Amino acid sequence: MAPIALLSVSDKRGLVPLAEALHHRFGYQLLSSGGTAKVLQDAGLPVTKVADHTGAPEILGGRVKTLHPRIHGGILARRGDAAHEADLVAQKIDPIDVVVVNLYPFRETVADPAVSWDKAIENIDIGGPTMVRSAAKNHEHVAVLTDPDQYDRVLAALEASGGVLSPSVRRQLALEAFAHTAAYDAAITRWMQARPELDLEPETSDAALPWLEALPLRQQLRYGENPHQKAGWFSAETSGWGGAVQLQGKELSTNNLLDLEAALATVREFGYGSGGLHPARRPAAVVVKHTNPCGVAIGDGTAIALTRALDADRVSAFGGIVALNGCVDAAAAKELTSLFLECVVAPSFAPEAREILSTKGNLRLLELAPEAIDVAGRDQVRSILGGVLVQDLDDELVTPDDWTVATDRAPTATERDDLCFAWQLVRHVRSNAIVVARDGQSLGVGAGQMNRVGSARIALEAAGDRAQGAVLASDGFFPFDDTVRLAAEHGITAVIHPGGSKRDDDSIRACNELGVAMLLTGRRHFLH
Repeated sequence: MAPIALLSVSDKRGLVPLAEALHHRFGYQLLSSGGTAKVLQDAGLPVTKVADHTGAPEILGGRVKTLHPRIHGGILARRGDAAHEADLVAQKIDPIDVVVVNLYPFRETVADPAVSWDKAIENIDIGGPTMVRSAAKNHEHVAVLTDPDQYDRVLAALEASGGVLSPSVRRQLALEAFAHTAAYDAAITRWMQARPELDLEPETSDAALPWLEALPLRQQLRYGENPHQKAGWFSAETSGWGGAVQLQGKELSTNNLLDLEAALATVREFGYGSGGLHPARRPAAVVVKHTNPCGVAIGDGTAIALTRALDADRVSAFGGIVALNGCVDAAAAKELTSLFLECVVAPSFAPEAREILSTKGNLRLLELAPEAIDVAGRDQVRSILGGVLVQDLDDELVTPDDWTVATDRAPTATERDDLCFAWQLVRHVRSNAIVVARDGQSLGVGAGQMNRVGSARIALEAAGDRAQGAVLASDGFFPFDDTVRLAAEHGITAVIHPGGSKRDDDSIRACNELGVAMLLTGRRHFLH
C-alpha cells in the first residue's frame, strides 16, 4: 500500500511543489480537506477528500472536519504493535505517514485591534493542533510539517534517504511541532487576557496566567523591580537557574535574580565548578551591584579571590551579590560574613562553610551545578512593548591571538595578561563600559554613562592611586582621543578596545605620544 500524506494548511506557500514531490517522486497518496484539497485539485493532483476518506461530512460550518477515528487512528497507530495493527484492520483505518498542517491565522486575525470577539474565536484552530500533536507524539512513525520553510529541508532528507525520513529528522520535526502549538496557545492566552469581555479582576489577569506556556511558573515573586510591579519567575526545573538549590535565606526577588544572572555570567569567564563543559581554570570571585560587577578578582584559592574582589570596592559591595566559581570553604565563608550581602551562588558549599554561614540566616545561598548551566539554552530573551527580542548569548571565549597591536609599543607580557583579564570583564558591564584592572583584580568600573570619557572618569577615580601601572578596557571604540589621554594622566600604561572608529588614528597617535600600548580586538561587546 502506498504511504499517505495528509495535507491541511492555512498558509498555502509551497503547497503544490511539496504535494507534487510527495506524489510523483515518492509515491504518496494525497489526503486533504477544504481549501487545501481545492488547490491540489486545481493543480491537477489526485487527492482524496477527508470527507470521502472518513465517510463523514464536514459539519458545524467546518468546525468538525478531521476530528475522526479514521484520521487520528491513522496518525496515532504504532507500526508493528499487534494490538494497534488489529484495531486498524477491524476499523478499516489506513495508516497516515506524513502530516502537513499549519493553523488558522489567529495571530494575524487579532493583529487588527478592532477584531470582534466572535471572529477571533472562529480563528482558533481545533482540528489542526490536534493533528499536529497526534503526529508529533507518534513521531517514531509519522513525520509532521508545520511550516512551509520546512518543505525543502524535508524533501532533501527524503531524497537523500531513499524516501524514508530518519528518526532524527522526525524527532526534530516533532520538537518544532510542539513549539508551534505551544506558541499558538500562548498567543490565544495573551489575547484573551487583554480583552475587556473577560472583565478579569487585577489579581487574576496577567500575573496569574503564564507569560510563556513552554515554561512553568517556578515562583510568584513578591514584586518586580519595584514594590508596585507584579512579577513571576518562569523556569524549567533542571536547567539554568531552575536547577539551582537554595540552601538558606529569604525568598529570591526579581532584583536578586537579575543580579545573580549578571554575577554568574561574569564569573563563568574563568570557568565554573569542577565538572561540566567549562571547569574552573583558576579560582575567581565576582561582586555585583545593580547588575554591574563592582569587584572581580582571581586568586590562589576561593577565599583569596573573594577577598580581592571585595577589596576592589568594599563600599559598593555592601548589599551586593557574590558569585564564586569553586567550592565555598570555611575561609571563604568567614569572608562572606564580614559584610552585609544579599546572595551568594557557587557550585558547592562545604559542610563547615554551611555551618559558618548559617549565622547569617537572611543570606540567600544558592548551589548551582555546572551541569544545570550546560543544559540551559543559549537564547537571550528580553521583552519590549508587545513582543520580545531574542539573541544569542555573548559568551564566546576570549581569543587574544586574534588581537592586533595598534601602537609603536607592544604591551609587555604582564600588561597583556592584565588586558586579557580586563577584556573578560568589560563585556559584563553596562555600556558605555570602562574597566581598570591590574594583577587579576578590577580596580575601577565605569558603567552606563552617555559618553565614554564619562565612564572612564568614574572608573579612574574609583581606582585612584591604584591606576598607576594598571590597564584600561573599553567595550566599544574610542570616538576621540580624550579617553586615552585621561587614562594616561592617571597612570594607565596600556589600553584595549575593539577599534573601528573613523578617528582611531587620533587615539593611536595620542598613545604613541604618551607611551601607552594599545591592543585592538576587532569585536565590540555592548551590553544594554
